[in-house]
Amino acid sequence: MIMTSRSTKEVLRPPPPARGWPRQRIIGYALVSLWIVVFIGLIAYLVSAWKPDMFWRYAPSYVSGVWVTLKLVGLSVVIGAVLSVPIAYARTSRNPFIAALAYAYVYFFRGTPLLAQAFLIYYGFGSFRAQFEAVGLWFFFRDAFNCALFAFSLNTAAYQAEILRGAIASVPKGQWEGANSLGLPRLITLRKIILPQALIVALRPYGNELILMIKGSAIVAIITVYDLMGVTRLVYSRTFDFQSYLWAAIIYLLIVETLRHAVEWIEKRITRHLKR
Repeated sequence: MIMTSRSTKEVLRPPPPARGWPRQRIIGYALVSLWIVVFIGLIAYLVSAWKPDMFWRYAPSYVSGVWVTLKLVGLSVVIGAVLSVPIAYARTSRNPFIAALAYAYVYFFRGTPLLAQAFLIYYGFGSFRAQFEAVGLWFFFRDAFNCALFAFSLNTAAYQAEILRGAIASVPKGQWEGANSLGLPRLITLRKIILPQALIVALRPYGNELILMIKGSAIVAIITVYDLMGVTRLVYSRTFDFQSYLWAAIIYLLIVETLRHAVEWIEKRITRHLKR
């Protein structure tokens, strides 16, 4: 029988909870109260400055802008997902030349601003109009939406490749060894054993990347794409009413929250077996 001294019990006893109002709690309550006041102020402003005629006049434009934003982000994320698979595979290649090329691609598109990439494609490719006309590609790059789609697809492909590579690396090596002992080819092992486990890990980062793309899509308004922010700038230039930007902020918030809850719901559905 092991005897425990009184001094040892006193050392192992958890410290009593802090009393009073610590500095961190005061700062936290103050910040939360400030945000509540700002939120109430915005609602009060929208109610007092509500202009039904302005809303109904420009509501179709906002709907069109939302559709352009969702189409741009949706297509670029899908194209980026397709491109990310060979890029992620090349990042793990044993061929140093192929791995270096994939690393350079990821390094460039993750290390430079998306706005600079959009400018390089929209304005830079215009300098090579004769060359693109010669190969029959100018019809694509003369459209601002297509240039934005091209830039966004290349950018998100680099991020998704790193997400996929990290998720695959998180799968225990025993899975590869077990499949190899059964004589399964490497591609079948990757498709049927490794990827289903890796996608569970990658779901949350994929959701974050999608949300970042939604918020980052506002930059395409600078290259004359009438997405949600482009329409908002147009409405403000005609009305000089600050309310137009508040509408855009609320719409962006609703889209982001919808995506966030959708990702959480999907994560709960596909990880039910892990909680049992």
